[in-house]
Amino acid sequence: MNYMKIAIGSKNPVKVAAVTDGLKEAFPKAEFVSVDVKSGVSSQPVGDDETVKGATNRATEALKKIGADLGVGLEGGVEETKHGMMATVWCAIIDVKGNIGLGGGLHIHIPEVVAKKIRNGVELGKAMDELTNRKDTKHQEGALGILTKGLIDRKTGYESLVRLAAAKFLNPDLYSR
Repeated sequence: MNYMKIAIGSKNPVKVAAVTDGLKEAFPKAEFVSVDVKSGVSSQPVGDDETVKGATNRATEALKKIGADLGVGLEGGVEETKHGMMATVWCAIIDVKGNIGLGGGLHIHIPEVVAKKIRNGVELGKAMDELTNRKDTKHQEGALGILTKGLIDRKTGYESLVRLAAAKFLNPDLYSR
């Protein structure tokens, strides 16, 4: 595959590492550039629709900002379920023609003490910081790493979603049928 430029719609080191590590095998000649962009959604997206919109907005803005071949956006959100509040994540990859690939998942129960804070307007990362008496956990292992005691961290989890979102670009013939 020829050289390409891949724009990452975030300066968060965890997201940048997840995208780079998630795509470097598939696109070995790619240059990865992280750019600061807005998600265009609330600071704590609620539900899949808003979270996907945030990821798509990040991918689109990153692509445009540097004139890349692909733009990648990751957005974390929460969702109320009959089992309690869950954290979730979506990845969007968009190309210059407007084709979008999505990968989502990583639902994990959020402790009720954290869910209450979120319902009162506190963003998940900040609520996790308060719960653990730490700072910037979302730039480290994140809620995933904290809640699973390191069995899976934010970077590793996000990396799998990046790879899922890349499917349309890795197998375009299968998606054009």
